[in-house]
Amino acid sequence: MTSCTAALPSPGSSAPLGASVSEGGVNFSLYARRATAVELCLFARVDDAVPSQRLRLDPDRHRTGDYWHCRLEGIGPGQPYGWSVEGPRLPQLGLRFDPANLLLDPHGLALAMPPGYGRAPGRSSSGDWGTAMKSVVADPHAYDWEGDRPLHRPSRETVIYELHVRGFTAHPSADLPPEQAGTYRGLISKIPYLQDLGITAVELLPVFAFDPLAAPAGLLNYWGYQPVSFFAPHPGYACSTDPLAVIDEFRDLVKALHRAGIEVILDVVFNHTAEGDAEGPAFCFRGLADGDYYLQNGDGTYIDVTGCGNTFNANHPVVRRLIRESLRHWVQHLHVDGFRFDLASVLDRDQTGRPTPLSPVLWDIDTDPVLAGTKLIAEAWDAAGLYQVGSFVGDNWQEWNGRFRDDVRRFIKGDGGLAASVGQRLMGSPDIYGHKQREAEASVNFITCHDGFTLADLVSYNAKHNGANGEGNRDGSDDNASWNCGIEGDTSDAEVLALRARQSRNLLTMLLLAVGTPMLAMGDELGRSQQGNNNAYAQDNPISWLDWSLLGRNADLHRFVRELLAYRQRRDVVINARNLSLGELVRRHHVRWHGVEPDQPDWSESSRSFATTITSVDHRFRWHAMVNAWWEPLRFRLPAAEGDQPSWRRWIDTSRPSPEDIVPWISAPSLEADTYTLGPRSIVVLVVGLSSAAAAGDGHPDPPAAGPDQPRTTPPDPPA
Repeated sequence: MTSCTAALPSPGSSAPLGASVSEGGVNFSLYARRATAVELCLFARVDDAVPSQRLRLDPDRHRTGDYWHCRLEGIGPGQPYGWSVEGPRLPQLGLRFDPANLLLDPHGLALAMPPGYGRAPGRSSSGDWGTAMKSVVADPHAYDWEGDRPLHRPSRETVIYELHVRGFTAHPSADLPPEQAGTYRGLISKIPYLQDLGITAVELLPVFAFDPLAAPAGLLNYWGYQPVSFFAPHPGYACSTDPLAVIDEFRDLVKALHRAGIEVILDVVFNHTAEGDAEGPAFCFRGLADGDYYLQNGDGTYIDVTGCGNTFNANHPVVRRLIRESLRHWVQHLHVDGFRFDLASVLDRDQTGRPTPLSPVLWDIDTDPVLAGTKLIAEAWDAAGLYQVGSFVGDNWQEWNGRFRDDVRRFIKGDGGLAASVGQRLMGSPDIYGHKQREAEASVNFITCHDGFTLADLVSYNAKHNGANGEGNRDGSDDNASWNCGIEGDTSDAEVLALRARQSRNLLTMLLLAVGTPMLAMGDELGRSQQGNNNAYAQDNPISWLDWSLLGRNADLHRFVRELLAYRQRRDVVINARNLSLGELVRRHHVRWHGVEPDQPDWSESSRSFATTITSVDHRFRWHAMVNAWWEPLRFRLPAAEGDQPSWRRWIDTSRPSPEDIVPWISAPSLEADTYTLGPRSIVVLVVGLSSAAAAGDGHPDPPAAGPDQPRTTPPDPPA
């Protein structure tokens, strides 16, 4: 790293914020509106307890309005630094200055976490900064991208795979050199696996630098939803300890994924920080402008709509700029393709914590020209009950569809009254999104994610088992819509295991055939279990890691998912030059709804089955899906195939053993009968190709009405 031999500072400039490298030196600029004195602290090494230089800024020369700034000659990238800021300590007025806290640069591009990192420097007034995090000067342009750029793949081609950078390769079964296990570089080694599976986008759990000690005593924060920087990649996921090499390792990962045709979506946390509640440490924002960066009541207490002790004041002008510049940095300098916004509804709250119909920060993001074409995905709810699925502000946002997850989970496990709702979910949720002139992929469909049960646990546990978290099993949701198939947890019962496998295939079939953008959670295609833990945020151990030996043990499930994704990537399925909105797609699809008799769907409370026949928009193929969530067999009468072939071909039957549960379309066996008996709790999908004449014609007949007003055929009543 560059040695600390800086001359006395010149005034420099208030813009841009952060540490900006130019020929011969670095310009520093910091927002600290109510500060009375500011010192720039330079360190020779990241683990030094005291600065090699403390440069006290002159408010007459180094302050412009609310910004403190200076330029130093003779330093450059690799220089560790931090800020010491003085001012009144009046928490009731949103002022919590303490010059004994070494503060990170809110706009710092790199971050160093000393080997002995601890939270004590952010809590005490000892002034010992040896274990404190430090910002590091970085040049965002110092990298050879070799022509790489964000991919901008259409959403209609997108299959998202949510994964944790460390958890994906930390397990010994990943068979990596120890220094690469659980790192950006380790993930590069598994790109061929993602390609082969059929993934087109990875959604990385937080890679913004976060506080690993924000966890119960004796545990580490694993998920990463405790950010300390919105610009710096997390150093704990790098092979190197050099803060600048961390940035390059992340960029190497992005470049390698792009070469494989895989986009990079980041799970970003702009709703709270690791500083927590009033008893938490001061790493950065709290010690600079507490009342500007956090939502507060009139008495200075924190408004908490995140469940994490504080709420970022996203619609304050300074915070809006920070968020926008952070997103631009990750797109322009690190080439990411999109963002999934954690608790995005928080960003729709004004500076009093109330929802606002025209959130400035959300419209900033929605209309930013640098972010045009970037995927924007909202988790459209927050911890205080604001739920905006289907009504999130903006024109370019996709949404995690929590209704899809809940309705499909409950229907597949056998709950009544959901047949009509699940029909809507399969068609892209037009009841939620049909009013918007948006593409059919506005709904990001998912069954599981990092938060909650894995797919394997969803069919193996009735209740959470979070004892390892050290919170007396009080943490995590109690509402999981899960079913253990008769036995809680691990079992050797062959009948129960077969039912669990079938239920897993049912859920995956619903997910990967539905209109919308599908998202798989890491390892669900391999039957990964967390032993019933539905809140493994602090489990940086095999509970959370992906065990790669499952690829051999659960090869049948992996093959099933691979075949479904191969179907999704068929060019005649995903290509749609007209870019139809969801409403138009639903109108132009020839969709017929059925019960056990053609054209007689049963949407009653007792119904646990339905069928649908769908003709592709371009009239190239037709498929007929039958869903039986009841616990007895049901016989369905089939509509006429009306294709090139005289009969339907069986593509999927989740009740059949592998490899008959799903077969390649080209080898799907023909059916001669005009009825099909579905096994208990099973899904069958039949296919037929249509004539070239039909494909070449206009081919957009209006679909017949489908809904509760049609004649009904009710399956037998369930047992009491």
